[in-house]
This record gives sequence, structure tokens and C-alpha cells, in this order.
Amino acid sequence: MSVADNILRQHRWELDERRRFLAELESLALRLRRDAQRLHREIEEESGAGRLLRQTGAPYPVFVEPLIERGRKLERSIAEIESQIIEAREAVAATEQQVRLYEATQAQRTGKPASGAHRAVRRAPHAAAFPRFAPRFGS
Repeated sequence: MSVADNILRQHRWELDERRRFLAELESLALRLRRDAQRLHREIEEESGAGRLLRQTGAPYPVFVEPLIERGRKLERSIAEIESQIIEAREAVAATEQQVRLYEATQAQRTGKPASGAHRAVRRAPHAAAFPRFAPRFGS
């Protein structure tokens, strides 16, 4: 395996790692959003119970305030994860571009284009110019 092959393999591995990290961030953001929705429903339920207790004079914010604070923390975490997702998407896009560049460079060096049809078209002029070196089939 040549140095160019190793570099390309390393960049592909890096791209896979960045994609995996992005998927994990998106999964975490989804889980946090679900937690926030569940917490919001719980706050609404507790608020309903609080209204009943408030009518009797019980302190309402005492048992709802921790839930509200937890909701604020979840919202901050979601915002932070969203910014990390944006950065991770940009990193994935940059790494994809880098891999395509290395693949194109390696294809150019080795003369192996991405598709076999393109290669046949490139060899046709050489075969006509140098019939002695043209590929012979069936002999």
C-alpha cells in the first residue's frame, strides 16, 4: 500500500468518525428535546395541582420551581448541542470535500478513473496511435 493510499484511507476514516460524531450529537439533541417535552408536560400537570393547592393557601412555586429550572438547563443544553451540530456538519462537509480531492488526485496519479467507461474512452486514442501496444483480445 502506497503512502497516497494510506493518506486516502486515513481521510476516509476521519470522515467516518466525523459522521459518527454528528449522528451521536443529533441523537443526543433528539433525546434532550424529548426530555424537555416530557418535563413541560410534567410542569403543566404540577401547575394544575398547584392551582388546587393555591386555593387552599399552599405555596405553589416550592415544588414546581425545580422543574422549571431543570427545563431551563435542558433548553441551554439543547442550544449548545445545536451549535455543536452546526459545527460538526461543517466539519463533515469539509472532510468530504477533502476526501473527494484526495480520491481525484489518486485517480489522476494511478490513471484509474471512477468509471470503467471513461477509462476505455481515454485509451482509445492511444490504441490508434500505437497499434503495436493496443490490447489484443482472443489471441
